[in-house]
Amino acid sequence: MSSTQEYVQTDRERLFLERVVDTQYKREIINGLAPFIDERAPQDMMNFYSRDELVSLRVLKGGARDVEKRMPVKVTRHYFDLATKSKPMQRLVKASPDETIDLAGSEDPGHQMDYSPVEGLLHKYEMGLLYVVSTCSAHCRFCYREELIARKEIERKDGTVAKKGLAEIPAVTEYIRDFNAKVAANGGRHPDSGREKLREILLSGGDPMVLNNSKIAAWLSALAESGIESIRIGTKEMAFYPKRFDETFLAMLDAFHETYPDVGLHLMVHFEHPDEFLVKDDNGDYVQDEKGFYQWVPDTGAAMRGILSRGWITVENQTPIIRDINDDPDALRIMQREIKRVGADNHYFFCGRDIVAYKAFNIPIERAWHILNESQKGLSGVEAHARLSITHYKGKTEVVAVTNEPIPGLAGSEHGVVIFKILRSAGSAPDRCKVCIVGRNPKAIWFNDYEDRVLFDEAGLYDYSRVKDATTLAAH
Repeated sequence: MSSTQEYVQTDRERLFLERVVDTQYKREIINGLAPFIDERAPQDMMNFYSRDELVSLRVLKGGARDVEKRMPVKVTRHYFDLATKSKPMQRLVKASPDETIDLAGSEDPGHQMDYSPVEGLLHKYEMGLLYVVSTCSAHCRFCYREELIARKEIERKDGTVAKKGLAEIPAVTEYIRDFNAKVAANGGRHPDSGREKLREILLSGGDPMVLNNSKIAAWLSALAESGIESIRIGTKEMAFYPKRFDETFLAMLDAFHETYPDVGLHLMVHFEHPDEFLVKDDNGDYVQDEKGFYQWVPDTGAAMRGILSRGWITVENQTPIIRDINDDPDALRIMQREIKRVGADNHYFFCGRDIVAYKAFNIPIERAWHILNESQKGLSGVEAHARLSITHYKGKTEVVAVTNEPIPGLAGSEHGVVIFKILRSAGSAPDRCKVCIVGRNPKAIWFNDYEDRVLFDEAGLYDYSRVKDATTLAAH
């Protein structure tokens, strides 16, 4: 679907946008390995990679195992400074030759493009996700959007090959209005797909917070004018460059809320490890005050307080559990406690996706379940809300339980079972809460590692067929 008309702002929209102020930010970004290899990076940053690490990465340049071809290298000064005291943070942004030992994985994880009726828009669940930018202030090596960040060409279902495009306001708002008009005219369900109103949008990418205030504001107001009820902003900027959440940004949010008070706003932040926001001393221990409270990195604490002081914005943290970064129940326990203590919430923890080179990052599904559950021992009920999710092609799926004992009378359960539950179907929602039971496989890091031990599958995880038409998004 392509836009047939230019986007025309309303008077209300123009008045809001006229109040927005843009600011120049000094992220002090190091792009690529070349500044380290050629010794052009600031002197105090040159020890981020050892000489041996740089040699091993340089010999891969230009070949099939070039790590920067898989995923560009990028880091901010703020993140670097904290990472000097944190191995997990270094692992998160430092390139390593092990990333390209095995390049197995999907070039379009989750068959996302099956759900893209408009370029840059994914219409899944009751919401839409927008690719509004294709970069971030720094790059996580395990990024779920490595195909977008690296600007890779992927094959679409119709056989065409192209890079994923970015969303544009005219086409997206036209699609929203058209889809929701058909829903309204048909008694609350879309006549082709049976889906309900498209009422929520996630601004994503890349990281929307690398855009200036005016561009973010333009998306917020255009979506509000098109009838969207709730908007999320997905960002890791609070970890990479928390000064971005300054007074001009907060003033823009205030103006938006004043102009569109009925539209919900939600900030979805991404902290993988407490090292990203807690102060550490020279011994690598977290700094606590005389009452035992952990001390936040000043800029990060200020950013979080600035957002949370607006009671009409919710803040939720979600993160994948990644090998050698946060596969540590003690770290996850501290992170969940602190996130909730300051007034934000813990949303999802994720098992790794089947991105290209996922075997270098993902940990076994059953181990991830045990880590999360171990981390939640000793947490209060409100601190332990997060669930473990893994994104099947069919939709968001919870890892509900891993048992050690067999189920009497159920062949194949002799070593215990794993129970999956559909949380959100990618199309419509008839399969929500249906379950799938598989025999245990402690080495399994993706659904296909259980294909030979499916015991019960009312959810249809192992009888999946791709959607046929992205313009109608039929319920499959």
